[in-house]
Amino acid sequence: MGELQKAYKTVMDDHFAPMMEISFVGEDGKRQTLFYEKKTWVIDGVKKGLRYGENPGQEAALYKLVNGNLALGDVQTIQPGRHLASDVELLQSGKHPGKTNITDTDNALNIIRYFGSDEPVVAILKHNNPCGIALGSDLLESYLRAYRADQVAAFGGAIALNGALDRETAEAIVDQYCEVVAAPEFEEGVMEILKRRKNLRVMKISNMDKLQQWSGERVVDFKSLMDGGIITQTSFVPQARSLEDFKALKLGYGRYKGIDYQVEKAPTEEQWKDLRFGWLVESGITSNSVIYVKDLVTVGIGTGEQDRVGVAKIAKDKAYIKAKDRICWDMFNMPHNDLFLEFEKAEGSEKTELADKLGEIEEAALITNARLQGARMVSDAFFPNRDGADVGLREGIDAIIQPGGSERDFETIEAVNEVGATMVYTGQRSFKH
Repeated sequence: MGELQKAYKTVMDDHFAPMMEISFVGEDGKRQTLFYEKKTWVIDGVKKGLRYGENPGQEAALYKLVNGNLALGDVQTIQPGRHLASDVELLQSGKHPGKTNITDTDNALNIIRYFGSDEPVVAILKHNNPCGIALGSDLLESYLRAYRADQVAAFGGAIALNGALDRETAEAIVDQYCEVVAAPEFEEGVMEILKRRKNLRVMKISNMDKLQQWSGERVVDFKSLMDGGIITQTSFVPQARSLEDFKALKLGYGRYKGIDYQVEKAPTEEQWKDLRFGWLVESGITSNSVIYVKDLVTVGIGTGEQDRVGVAKIAKDKAYIKAKDRICWDMFNMPHNDLFLEFEKAEGSEKTELADKLGEIEEAALITNARLQGARMVSDAFFPNRDGADVGLREGIDAIIQPGGSERDFETIEAVNEVGATMVYTGQRSFKH
């Protein structure tokens, strides 16, 4: 091990005070103070905090709110005692958590909080964005569908489940490599299964059961700037959350040069379910973003791009890449990338045989346009032109949900009507940076 690696292995947790307080003075002169306590875990008889920040060598500490409150008008900070990712119970650690383990788990909770206990949801996150999210009949189905949505990216990710982890689902999870499993409860015998992955961080978050009770609350949110400044805002809350809320949304409409435009076709029950699912998932994805969902599972996720047509194409391309990987696993029990590398190195008849296999996979992916045929398209902001929507419509998506409000909404309405698809407006942008 090199000297630099040795230095990175040492976490300078003592740099951070065990308690922290932040005070705010309002225009009325009254002081409001938030009190925080550093979170640590006892691992192998040693008290440890965060392993490191975003990178080794970045010292870090996790603090939980233990007292105080900040009120800005009718919006308040989350009350002490309602801890989630800031106070996880570490049932198994291996290597104790780093900053990204906590923030990935936190954003997973940010997404699954909108789904009830009767909606088993599993979210797999990596680099604070979902690899795959699914809602199934039970946690096992949800996990398998979320994992297969993007099993390449899911490698080393954080898995959050909104119900008690059962033995069958735990067996499926330990077949793959992940860094975090978070759930409100763990059924008897589950921990023995999870111990097979010695470096897996197993996090119990009891308050996850209460998440949906708080899903409609706005709270005070902070963003720190590199010069020490702070931006304060109220947190984002989707105005439509239940299926009934979504069914009350308006079909796409617009007016241009005195002409009224209207989406002609209303969503079906199945489309409404996917549109609700997709819009709530969208709230936890880095903007600009466009995603495709089908049958309550993500198909293609495009994140963090500067232009909307570009991110629509990225989400489409990712859908094809992930579809070919799934098909390759099903046909030949290996990743598509590995098969392609074998093809590049092969010669003669072996190369021909591998080319035939790759052709089979390509053909199978094209049959359903990588599952985009009949999928639904979600955009966190309006389409400034129809070109972004056209990316999905050309692949056969049959429904779009977006905020609406562009001067050229009429173009997107025309595009939807041309192919007999449907589109609804949320009237609310869903940026996340």
